[in-house]
Amino acid sequence: MIRFDSHASVDDVVAALDDHGYAVIDGMMTPAQVTAARRELAPFLDETPLGRNSFEGHRTRRVYALFAKVRAFDEPATHPLILGALDRVLGEYQFSAPVAIDIGPGEAAQVLHRDDSVYPISRPHQTLVVNTMWPLDEFTPENGATRLLPGSHRDNGEQPPAGEPMLATLSPGSVMLYLGSLWHGGGANRTDRARLGVIVEYVASWLRPQETHLLAVPPDVAATLPERLQELLGYNIYPPFLGYVDGRHPRRALERT
Repeated sequence: MIRFDSHASVDDVVAALDDHGYAVIDGMMTPAQVTAARRELAPFLDETPLGRNSFEGHRTRRVYALFAKVRAFDEPATHPLILGALDRVLGEYQFSAPVAIDIGPGEAAQVLHRDDSVYPISRPHQTLVVNTMWPLDEFTPENGATRLLPGSHRDNGEQPPAGEPMLATLSPGSVMLYLGSLWHGGGANRTDRARLGVIVEYVASWLRPQETHLLAVPPDVAATLPERLQELLGYNIYPPFLGYVDGRHPRRALERT
């Protein structure tokens, strides 16, 4: 696997994304941050039903509206190394689909897919989506480590290219970035314990995000967050003026809240 530590340069990460479609960076969350994230998510996981279909996972729990419920990923999602790479790859961007994914025992492998396939745009096209996976458990071949086809971001076919997927073995505190055009999928969990990770997906801010954060995160909560997080939640302008509210920057409306 292509791995760096938290002292890696933006150039290193961007080059790996361009060449391989993914990059792993170790040491991006402290053990205390990982513990806090698990603690914050626990009550929501307890009340979350299992998935509704094979894509969500019939034995998997998914906590949506993540930034309305926990604060544990405010800092990781805005880490300078992450945002530095996104600045280069996406330019102007916002959150698309932040979600905690708890793959339960007995879950089958998810179908290989591309995250940017939700947008009806012909290939090849510019990079639209970059995803980040934050493991809160060890990701192993046995418990559902994410499956990747390195280099498949360069393939414009409608089916995944031939080849055995690589298993992304990750440790808590690391993060894996991968392009939305990379074929990937959750792995099967053949153990007796669930495997928890958090996805924070980013999308070019001229596109509609998968989750409507302006409704998912109440305005009174969003008003308390740092400005950069507010922008990532949708209180932004894509130059020159996409996203205005009553002719003004949407953050002005949030300030009134």
